[in-house]
Amino acid sequence: MANERLRAALLQKGVNIAGLAEAIEVAPKTVERWVTKGREPYRKHRFAAASYLGVDEAYLWPDALTREQVAAASGSEVIAIYPHRWAVPRDIWGRLFSAASQEIGVLAYSGLFLADDGGMVRLFADKARAGVKVRVLLGDPDSAEVAQRGSDEGVGESMAAQIRSALVFYRPITGLDNVEIRLHHTVLYNSIYRADDEYLINTHVYGTRAGNAPVLHLRRVVGGDMVATYAESYEKVWAQARPVES
Repeated sequence: MANERLRAALLQKGVNIAGLAEAIEVAPKTVERWVTKGREPYRKHRFAAASYLGVDEAYLWPDALTREQVAAASGSEVIAIYPHRWAVPRDIWGRLFSAASQEIGVLAYSGLFLADDGGMVRLFADKARAGVKVRVLLGDPDSAEVAQRGSDEGVGESMAAQIRSALVFYRPITGLDNVEIRLHHTVLYNSIYRADDEYLINTHVYGTRAGNAPVLHLRRVVGGDMVATYAESYEKVWAQARPVES
């Protein structure tokens, strides 16, 4: 579609396509495509054209600017990147969940490294008693998806055993107000650990145990899209998972 805003700005300025092309040092055919076909210039050309015409860049190319703003905001959501989960400093996990004032969420197959930490389980209990919603999603140990993940990691049936162990470790908080544990049968591409608007995303890599895979540390930023994507994924898994009876 033609860019009628750009065409109108040219008319208002009293300059033709060739004149704009000469002013910002691009080929006239390039500017013609911007006007008649609605092509989007590179950022430096958008800025130069808007400055020359005396109008706002966002007015001439609102869609392009919106995408760049979202990309910039999403990049700002990345706090840190760790090459392996074991490389995440231990205090990061404690600070993440300790700072939660509304919600704590876990989505993993077993997440045994958390469940086996008595201090972390007590922290979950304390947070729940303080009114923080604690939601834990673990893989269904009897599901085909868990069996496949065990095979992919090279640990076989021990993956299901790890989940059953995690359920035992979580038993002291199962049944507490504000605590709910569910079992899912989803193929996970990431494990998600969340506290309000801050997330640790443990990627899953074929043939590699989760503890050896990279972790993204994210915090929601207004206008960003990365955290929102993981939050939506979490909710989709939660909606189809079955509760663990207390």
